[in-house]
Amino acid sequence: MEALSWANVKSLLIFFGPILVPKALGWYRSLQASRAQQQHIPIRPLPSGVAVALTLLLSVAACFLLRTLPVLSPENVFAVTQSRLQIPVDVLFTRLSTLRPLSAADYALRHKFVNLESRLLYLQFGPDVLAACPFCAADDPRSYLWYALPALAAPHLLNLVAIALATAPALTGHASRAATWRTPATLAAVALAVADIYLVGAYNYQRNARATRLQDLDFFFWTARVWRAAALAGLDALLAWAVYATATNRAFTAPPAPAERVEAAARVLASAKAKLNAAGIVKNTAIRDDDLRRRSTDYWTHEVRLMRDVMEDRDVIEGVNDALLNRIDIASITRDAEVYARNVLQPGS
Repeated sequence: MEALSWANVKSLLIFFGPILVPKALGWYRSLQASRAQQQHIPIRPLPSGVAVALTLLLSVAACFLLRTLPVLSPENVFAVTQSRLQIPVDVLFTRLSTLRPLSAADYALRHKFVNLESRLLYLQFGPDVLAACPFCAADDPRSYLWYALPALAAPHLLNLVAIALATAPALTGHASRAATWRTPATLAAVALAVADIYLVGAYNYQRNARATRLQDLDFFFWTARVWRAAALAGLDALLAWAVYATATNRAFTAPPAPAERVEAAARVLASAKAKLNAAGIVKNTAIRDDDLRRRSTDYWTHEVRLMRDVMEDRDVIEGVNDALLNRIDIASITRDAEVYARNVLQPGS
């Protein structure tokens, strides 16, 4: 794994960001429009339980991103003192003592720097493992891996707990379908953990033995720590987007089952029938009441007289004639009216 500087990462983001971000937004909007148009599923508001799950995922992702900051990373004595790997131990820690007071961990690390092998392992596993491991030895590099396994697995286990909580039906509800992402997210998190442990264990730490300058060293532990946190943050952010899009029907929507469609159609028909019954009741009430019937007759008498006066206006007559001659297909309207009348008046309707 080659070391990547933050300058290179920033350069890539500055170059590809203006190109990729608009394309990603356009793809998301087209996906949202096509899903809504194809399946006619309305976008719904975000459920409160899903909002809590998204807050959890984004908070964990933010914590992982904070871990990538250099100020929160373990100190690298070679980078801080600008020293080569082959520097004598006394000179190295004398330089370090001029920068800050030495701690107990520094003295423990000083006793570990007995040969080049231990310094190479320091670049692979970091200062905590090298200084605190009670049973590790430089002639058995695998012992450092066994001691480092809990620290390597800890962020992945924390991420799995966050995924389990954020996709729990008890929190998000069955209607949000957030639980459908539990298996893919868990498999991705496990695969990320296995890949991380494999890369740490398979790293060829001897490659730094030939480096004679500080710039030639591969600070694998610090580089891997940054990429580990960034990958976990990216996974949580991607899961949060998938849960949000699914819960609000913006993407990954599934068409309703046939039984659900029949039930929805039955509800619409029942609602329409109830409205027709209500309209019939209102009409019967208006006809049976003398005052309401008189007011209805006066209204329609006034309406007919008003429309007759309007239709006798010269401008209206010219507009109607122009529409009938140039813009309206009377024959088509007549056919549609006949079909509608037959459907309404046919037996059994």
